[in-house]
Amino acid sequence: MLPGSKFKTLQELINSSSKEELIWINGYLTGLVSSFPETNGNGHNGNGHLQVVKKISIVFGTETGNSKKLATELAAAAKQKGITVKCTGLDQYRFTDLEKEEYFFVVISTQGEGEPPQPAKKFIDALLAKEGQLPHLRFAVLALGDTSYPLYCKTGEDVDAQLQKLGGKQLIPLHRCDVDFERPAKLWFDKVLAITEKGEAAAKSAGTAPAPAAKGEKKIYDGTIITHINLNERGSSKTTWHIEIAVDETVNYEHGDAIAIIPHNRKEIVDRIFELTGADDQKIVETTKHAGSMRKLLTEKLNICYLLSSAVKKYAAITKQEIPDTRMDLIDLLRIYPVKDAAQFEEVLKVLPGIAPRLYSVSSSPLVNPNEVHLTVSRHAFLKEAENHYGLCTTFLGDLSVNAKLSFYVHRNRAFKLPSDDKPVIMIGPGTGVAPFRSFLAERDARGASGKNWFFFGEQHFTTDFLYQTEMQLYQQTGVLHKISLAFSRDQREKIYVQHRMEENGRELFQWLESGAYVYISGTKDPMSKDVEASLIGIVSRYGNKSKEEAEQYWDQIEKDGRYHKDVY
Repeated sequence: MLPGSKFKTLQELINSSSKEELIWINGYLTGLVSSFPETNGNGHNGNGHLQVVKKISIVFGTETGNSKKLATELAAAAKQKGITVKCTGLDQYRFTDLEKEEYFFVVISTQGEGEPPQPAKKFIDALLAKEGQLPHLRFAVLALGDTSYPLYCKTGEDVDAQLQKLGGKQLIPLHRCDVDFERPAKLWFDKVLAITEKGEAAAKSAGTAPAPAAKGEKKIYDGTIITHINLNERGSSKTTWHIEIAVDETVNYEHGDAIAIIPHNRKEIVDRIFELTGADDQKIVETTKHAGSMRKLLTEKLNICYLLSSAVKKYAAITKQEIPDTRMDLIDLLRIYPVKDAAQFEEVLKVLPGIAPRLYSVSSSPLVNPNEVHLTVSRHAFLKEAENHYGLCTTFLGDLSVNAKLSFYVHRNRAFKLPSDDKPVIMIGPGTGVAPFRSFLAERDARGASGKNWFFFGEQHFTTDFLYQTEMQLYQQTGVLHKISLAFSRDQREKIYVQHRMEENGRELFQWLESGAYVYISGTKDPMSKDVEASLIGIVSRYGNKSKEEAEQYWDQIEKDGRYHKDVY
């Protein structure tokens, strides 16, 4: 019972507060009360532990699904300890809720050259622009990345730094994980669960300095090209290679995984760099990460293509020249803003970033090809200053011949996996999006899986661009592939894409969904995956007799149930 004076003060506060302010006060008091131990007369709860955390929020930002998988596992473990958990993807998280959070745990990956996952970009932009303070926020960040990239955990670092800047209290130092993240992520889990069970004092042993990179041990495989063929027929405007890499040992990969390849720079470009600089190509140079002859470093280790503006600024500082804030190839920098001499170029070489690995979905099954990895690679072409240019790695892979050597490591995609053998599967993969589904079908065939399989494939022309046509027809004849729907966009006046075939088969597709089918999309992110998702929601609305909002909720539930997965790029 409150004394009269305190009750009067409380009453005045309540009467002068808006509804929103009262909601905030309620949340604040709830959190404050939860920081005191529940007692059973002796100052402890029933199991003898001080129980100080009642509710936590876990958010995740993911491109491939790994962050989501970890966040979900953490949420399940916390719930088992009696904690109320809100687990949300950052694409669904209401940014205004951040003001109300008390215990806030972030699991987030970094893409490519330090970019946030696309679904989390809106949240990250809002967070970095936020002003004011979050004095009641207690948080921890688990950052996923790949140490082969120079900015491999930048998104997690940015989130951690900004939450501290806004006044949040860091419960656990930023925890960085490499591609093999299970063990270091488990250590972070244990610290989080210790906090939920024993209070913030449990975090003190973690220290205050940021945790160093928890590097996974990347197993590097040395392979030999045994097959290298163009899947497109003569007359096609495209070039798509089927590449088979044989290894003298079992490759530890699974269907749905990718392999990471570090390409080499083209010889003619490296030759031109030495012409422009006059440098000795055999001179041994040591950078922060690599050592070797200049030619070896420029061919195999250092990025010289489309340098980030940060690298261009370092070049400008070394050469003492005014260079606009832009991205540029090294060869163009040397041509337009030449170095003074070979010694100055050696300084430039030391600040160049390493070549980032490129990921390619595996198009084979380890059950069928345990000592091989198959890839499906399309030549990447783009316009730059009105000239045709081609992607570094696709050109590198395309130039390889049978018997050429190639090194790689496996990049796990733990979220893009088949369900149990009895579940129906819908696969949507136009173009090189076919790659993981060739792996899926080989896997299901080898397992003798009873679940039905439906594949939607699209390309430009039936006669020249039907990738793996003979294999798909054989899978259909043997009953592995129960249905295939094809869309060849240029074979008629109106362009037809996979989403049009989906809509034509909408009633049956909805029946598959109702019977528990799992849906997978692979291929280009924009616009393909967005158009396909919009069509799926439209099909649910039309054939499920639902409003647009109800159809979106239906689809959200399918995703929450783990029945919807994307591997897009």
